[in-house]
Amino acid sequence: MTIHTKPIHLPTIDFSRFYGGPAEREGFVRELTRVLHDHGFFYLTGHGVPQSLIDDVLAASKRFFALPEAEKLSIEMVKSPHFRGYNRAGYERTRGEQDWREQLDINTEGTAIETAPATPWNRLYGPNQWPAAQPELKQLLLRYQAEVTRIGIDVLKAIALSLGQPEDAFAEIYEPSPSQLLKIIRYPGREAAGSDQGVGAHKDGGFVTVLLQDTTPGLRIRTEEGVWIEAPPVPGTFIINSGELLELATNGFVRADVHDVVTPPAGTERFSVAFFLGARYDATIPVIALPEELKRAERGVTVDPLNPIFREVGINHLKSRLRSHPDVAAAHHPDLLHLLEKPAKG
Repeated sequence: MTIHTKPIHLPTIDFSRFYGGPAEREGFVRELTRVLHDHGFFYLTGHGVPQSLIDDVLAASKRFFALPEAEKLSIEMVKSPHFRGYNRAGYERTRGEQDWREQLDINTEGTAIETAPATPWNRLYGPNQWPAAQPELKQLLLRYQAEVTRIGIDVLKAIALSLGQPEDAFAEIYEPSPSQLLKIIRYPGREAAGSDQGVGAHKDGGFVTVLLQDTTPGLRIRTEEGVWIEAPPVPGTFIINSGELLELATNGFVRADVHDVVTPPAGTERFSVAFFLGARYDATIPVIALPEELKRAERGVTVDPLNPIFREVGINHLKSRLRSHPDVAAAHHPDLLHLLEKPAKG
């Protein structure tokens, strides 16, 4: 495994060009086509999210993780059948191994709905858990969630155009209720973790991820050649990466790159805020008929036997949560564990 000690910079895309005139937008779309095929990860500038909101979210995240452990455990995820709430470091797993990060997961704010054998993913709908000791966190994170949802959907529209499709090509599988998983995350230093796995190597399962990093590096991306490169924080940017839903929909033309996070050095910590835009749980991912010049560059979908991909969005998301949070699965969903053994669908 090759690790570059000096960062290899990913492409940087100025999203304000997408909102520009016809010629500027056309140039932006051409560039995005190349980036999606070659990288799957890029820095995004010109996104329109106020810096004051970004600063407030990072500061509030740090205050949350500084709360007494009892306060955080009062909203521990194992108390929620909907996979919402706080996880201690080591309680989430990637490929069966412990991830050394603590985090708070929220999704679309709502109420629990009736489930049935044919719709087990309905168990994912429900209310978030919020810390009583930090009442301002709910309004702030929901405001931020709305902003990054806007970015994610606009990026998805730009991606559709870059694939030779109408900009609303994906709308039928995310409207009116996309999955809006948001995580605020703290990675403790290596002396506390005892491991270099902040989060293990994986692909993201949704359409696109909108990642906010603080000032501490740790994110790494594996290229198609198997080389690991670093993606350090760049002020004023988000990192965007395409997920498995886009790889499925384009038969591998769009890359969903494997990536991980290494724990920060001893005596330091790393904070990030990750947003995962996904399709509606009742949707099925179609295969897009790409223009011939793009179709020739399709690579096919890569299938991980330990983490198979399903075209049925709800099953795909549910099996991911069951696998990542075995304590929640055991407490609330023992009848669904057979889903983890379902073979991948092409």
